Amino acid sequence: MSIAEEQGTTTKGTLYGVGVGPGDPELITLKALRVIRDVPVLAWPAPLEGESMARTIAADHLDGHHKEIPIRMPMEVARFPAQQVYDTAAVEIAAELDKGHDVAVLCEGDPFFYGSFMYLFGRIAEDYPVQVVPGVSSLMATAAAIGSPLASRNDVMTVMPGPIEEDLLERRLTQVESAAIIKVGRHLPKIRRVIERLDLMNEARYISHATMENQVVSSLSEVDLEKAPYFSMILVHKRGEAWK
Repeated sequence: MSIAEEQGTTTKGTLYGVGVGPGDPELITLKALRVIRDVPVLAWPAPLEGESMARTIAADHLDGHHKEIPIRMPMEVARFPAQQVYDTAAVEIAAELDKGHDVAVLCEGDPFFYGSFMYLFGRIAEDYPVQVVPGVSSLMATAAAIGSPLASRNDVMTVMPGPIEEDLLERRLTQVESAAIIKVGRHLPKIRRVIERLDLMNEARYISHATMENQVVSSLSEVDLEKAPYFSMILVHKRGEAWK
């Protein structure tokens, strides 16, 4: 029993946002691994049905001692009911923190690079200590997988979500030397139309499931999919290679 418990008081637990990388379990950082092993409570995002990718990445390092909090939500852009899911998860996590239990939220890639952890952070950070453990993001993983640097020298690089409007995607792509288009999914046909109009098909590379066993790397011109997987990205460099 701790001194705080003997005195009838409880120190609030710490919330950790832990990046577990893009898919390869060996890309979990040493710090992330230490936190995962030390905390008594794990929370992880997941679709309404099926496995959590974040938990799957960390699974080999789990020994069964954790209490686990699944955060299941529809994988869609709509704010509701996802926001209600975050509200409920924040309450459940806060209850553990109030007991003095540290909680680690497992995050695919990096917690603050388009990560859902930010929504828990916004609900919890004002009342509890929070630490963010950076992770290898999908952006870095895709560049390594295709064997091509993202940008160099004075290149302007932009990250663009696939769901944005077609005309906006085209305007932004005309203004940069390098771009990463994420969240491709069902937006692949639209993205291909834009890249074709800008005559950049030869400079565009497609990758899905970076660092995973089912990783696919291809030039965009060779991709024959009307709908790309959720874990896919398109990298474009107008010079073809950043070092040119």
